[in-house]
Amino acid sequence: MKRTLTLGGMAAGLLATAVVATPAANAANDVSANSLAKTNLAAQQVAAFWYGEDAANLINATPYGVETKVVAKHISKGGPSADSKPGVVPAIGDEKKSAAKSKNVNLPKTTGKVFFLGADGKPHWCTGTSVQSAYHNVVATAGHCVYDTESNAATLDKWVFIPGYYQTKTPWGIYVGKTAYTHYDYDVYEDGDRDYAFVTVYNGVKVESRGVSSSSTDGGKDWGTFETRAEAEKKIKDLQDAKETGASKLEITPVVDWAHKVALGTPDSQKVAASVAQLAVDPATIGTARTTLENWAKGHLGASTYTDNTWGSVVTETYRNSATGWNSNNATKQTTFVFAQGNKKYKATFWGNFDTDYQVTGKVLSIGLSDVGRLGDNVGGQGLAYNQKLGQPVFVFGYPSGVHPDGNNAFTGHTLKWTYGKTFAAKAPAIKAEELQAVKSSFTGEGALGSSWLLKYNNGRRLGYLNGVTIGVSDTDGNDRYDTSVSPYFDGETYGVYKAAANLWSGKIV
Repeated sequence: MKRTLTLGGMAAGLLATAVVATPAANAANDVSANSLAKTNLAAQQVAAFWYGEDAANLINATPYGVETKVVAKHISKGGPSADSKPGVVPAIGDEKKSAAKSKNVNLPKTTGKVFFLGADGKPHWCTGTSVQSAYHNVVATAGHCVYDTESNAATLDKWVFIPGYYQTKTPWGIYVGKTAYTHYDYDVYEDGDRDYAFVTVYNGVKVESRGVSSSSTDGGKDWGTFETRAEAEKKIKDLQDAKETGASKLEITPVVDWAHKVALGTPDSQKVAASVAQLAVDPATIGTARTTLENWAKGHLGASTYTDNTWGSVVTETYRNSATGWNSNNATKQTTFVFAQGNKKYKATFWGNFDTDYQVTGKVLSIGLSDVGRLGDNVGGQGLAYNQKLGQPVFVFGYPSGVHPDGNNAFTGHTLKWTYGKTFAAKAPAIKAEELQAVKSSFTGEGALGSSWLLKYNNGRRLGYLNGVTIGVSDTDGNDRYDTSVSPYFDGETYGVYKAAANLWSGKIV
């Protein structure tokens, strides 16, 4: 059920002079706050994850394709209504109204790419936009570019915003997310009408130096060995969630647990060549084990398995002039035993069946970073408009990527694109959305998620009022080409979520 906030103050419309409504005290009940990087060290390691290894994770990131396609039959009449009087927040640098005009569409510096790890553990990106705030540190995007709807984790991991990103270039630095603010109904119920997020970010950073530090010469670090693969997988998740470790390229390798011989066929076990010392397990029993192995080999020519099924031998005739006895005086190297019977010589090799453990290894990224200042000071920030009448024209700015239903690949996602149209009411029950706004747009969904809908955009100042974010696309006329983008309707509750983020300081990470 839609909750209505009682807002104080009044703004006569978009042409009014920066009069901003104030949310009621209970607005906080509609806001969910989730930490992305709690500490400066954690934020440094998030930045290192994207910058490290020659920016491999940025290069390999793919556009986010979760919940992008809205079935056409679910785009229907109906839609939103204002829950209070219209209001606006002016853009950074646009607090005083200007009448400057431009005939060309100049792309805003405020838009960029949001990068994160998806539920699949792989790097992905959406579109995000810098918006006005008290400390010039807030990014707006789609809710499901912050909240993990696939695995139901609280937030997507290693979240950063890079305005103007292009093929590893970060012209204004990289901004690590600190806290994500979403509507309670989206955080809990995944309500499509509340699929938006406002994220506070730390000061931006740029790279001064980069490399890999580790405890071994090959660039690997041992993060521990575990009895089961599930325990090893949990370790990897803990390392990724902690962020402070700087762990990267984590891998699980099965290793022999030489301390535990087990019977053949035991789950998570493996049959491997073994020495006297390994088969003895207990160093105190090496002498006894050696005698047993010698006697067993002499009495069991061919391939044989010991009665407890934990070890065995393979005895073959040898035609070499090998000396009889073991191939070494060191029990850890005694893997071959040669003996004579009659006028023939035989060579015995031994195997054991051991439990399998799972070792976690990876790299630790080392990045030298310098502070480049606050996001809004570097690229500006769009204003915010809410409870506006539908039917007004908006510019949509984003990084569309992916194919149309007919397979046509119209956009690469490499460069910022724009479309223009008038908003109209829509609903999409398939994504639990009854109060959406839509605009005619040829944007494909992947990558365009989170695209900014700017009302009253001024080309000269490259500023306007954020009045929506793309949460999905649809082919409404059935010609196998996407023609419509949809966004939540920004109302007083949207303003309440925005305001929760807009008055909080993030600080520096270096």
